[in-house]
This record gives sequence, structure tokens and C-alpha cells, in this order.
Amino acid sequence: MTAGRAAVLDAPGSLVVSDVEFGDPGPGEVLVKLVASGLCHTDLGVIAGGIPFPSPGIIGHEGAGVVVAVGAGVLSVDVGDKVLLSFTSCGECAACTSTHPAYCETWLPRNLLGMLRDPASGQVTRAGEPLTTHFFGQSSFGQFSIADERSIVKVDADADLVALAPLGCGVLTGFGSVWNVLDPGAADTVAIYGTGAVGLSGLIAAALRSPGLLIAIDIVEERLELARELGATHTINASTEDVSTRLAEITGGRGVTLSFDTTGNPTVARRALDAASVRGTVLVCGAPAPGTEIPVDIQGILTGKILRGVTMGDTDPRTLIPELVALHAAGNLPLEKLERTYTLDQIADAAADMHRGATVKPVIVY
Repeated sequence: MTAGRAAVLDAPGSLVVSDVEFGDPGPGEVLVKLVASGLCHTDLGVIAGGIPFPSPGIIGHEGAGVVVAVGAGVLSVDVGDKVLLSFTSCGECAACTSTHPAYCETWLPRNLLGMLRDPASGQVTRAGEPLTTHFFGQSSFGQFSIADERSIVKVDADADLVALAPLGCGVLTGFGSVWNVLDPGAADTVAIYGTGAVGLSGLIAAALRSPGLLIAIDIVEERLELARELGATHTINASTEDVSTRLAEITGGRGVTLSFDTTGNPTVARRALDAASVRGTVLVCGAPAPGTEIPVDIQGILTGKILRGVTMGDTDPRTLIPELVALHAAGNLPLEKLERTYTLDQIADAAADMHRGATVKPVIVY
């Protein structure tokens, strides 16, 4: 057993930093000493009780650290390797074998519910009592993580793990959704709805493709200023401007060819669909409560408009994360502009700051 500390979710709304014990990694697992972990809106959803996860347990899913032990059958990493942690998948279904592991047939139970683990999987305990872990195959809100090998991406020995930690989910989702799915070109008009970590990561991806127009929409002026700094050609403050009117003005009435809605708000998604051009696409990644519906005017989509959902940017982390690391090293993915660091004992403050928009991407440093 390895002694350490972790933020334990005892119940919705109750996140308690506790002394815990980390077991040895089981088959196909790796014990990682964490250096940092990003805090994501999905974590906030679990903390608030909107996403079910058995408690008491440990969440967190943007880990970064160093391998300290490997379980049986692990071949991709060795002790001492620096790694980033992302989501897990089965590796065997049609989606996984066709390079779309974000659509793994068992994605939900493996990543969000702490299920489908090997009986010999390593355990984490508090005062001798087992905790639910394996959130996104990692549970990174602690000093160590027992992670699936399929959650792990090896990076170079000189990698800045604090800066790179958010690549595992928020940045991966935003960047990949635009880069892999929307795939903008020079003739496109791109609109990003919501300029949190996911939206700004998508905006950075779009800016690298140099679309004709790149529009950021939010209600926080400081976020819109950052969006302009990161490449937005236009910004709209939805709290003071009529979004539909402004989009019509900016696009000369032609509408938006590619929209990325990160808000999880069905009203925003509907307005994005209304503002889409002929044959325009609206890509939705925000995840509101189950049962939330987007009203669609059928007449309005007969011009070839597409409403599409996406999970984790439709990415294979082992392919995209190395590309993102290289972009960061080249100065083309300025993660530091989004990040603010906190200690583990400040995790509740980090969650509060993120919830009220004071921080784009909190990073917990161990």
C-alpha cells in the first residue's frame, strides 16, 4: 500500500481532503504519482450531484504525473515515464478498433460510473474502507492514481506536466471537436458559443485553420477579451447584445457555417441552429441533465442544416495528445493563458472559482 492524500467525494456537495491508501496496480493498470490534475466542468457536475458516481469516491480526470509501478501485462509505459491521463475504453469494440474510442460501446460505465473493472484491480481505501475510484479510468484528485493503461499517454521527459494536465479532457474535447469534426477551412464562418476551457480550446483550433470569420459568444467580457487575444475576429457579449442580430450583421445575412456550442443550454443550441447558414452545422458538446431536449423547427433545417453531438472531441488520446503537446511546445497552444494553479487543500476554492467564472481552467498541483 502507498499512503497519500486525496479529495474524497463523501456525498454530493461534500468534497473532503483525506488520508488514503493506494494499493498496487492490477493487470493492465499503472500506479502514477501525480504532479497535477486539471479541474473540469464534468467534475463540477459530479460534485453537484448532477452526474451519478458512487460515493464515497475519488473523481478527477485530467491527471499528469510519473509512473511508479506497472501491473501485469502493461507494455506501453515503464517506471519513471512521464504521462498524461485521459479517458479509458475497452479497445475491442467496433468504435475502439476504428480509432473512435470516445464512442466505445462501454464508455459510460467505464468512465463515469467506476464499473467494468478487473476483479484484481488495485483498490484505494480510507481507514480500511474501500473508495470508489476509476473515474475516467484514473480518479486523479489525489497524490496517486491507479489508472488504466488505455487512459495513459506517455510524454517526453522534459514535458511541463502542470501546464499540460488539462489536455486529458477539457482541451482535448474543445480542440478535437473543432479540429477533427468541424474541420473549418478558409471559406468558413465559425462561431464558438461559450468561452470556458472547452470553448477557448476549440477557438484556438479554429484559429489555426484561419477561417474567414471566427466569432466568440459569451456573457463574461474578460473571457471575450481573452478570445480576441487567442484569435477571434469578432466577439458578442450575449448579456448586452442581441446575438441573432449581431451574427446576421457580421455574416452579411448568410449565417454561420460551423457552430460549436459548449454551453449545455438547449436555448443556445436552438439559437445556434437558427443562425446557421444553408448546409451549416451546429456541433453540441455540453452535457445538461438527462432528458434535456433541444426544440427543432423542421422547416428550419430543410436547407440542409445539421445538428450533431460529440463526445471527447471524437478523439483518440494517443493520437491527438502528442499533437497538442507539440503545438504547446511550438507556442501555438498557449495553455498558460487559461490556467490558474491551486493546492489540493484549495480544491473547493478552485471549484468555486470555476463555477463563477473567475478561473477558466483550475489546475490542482500536488
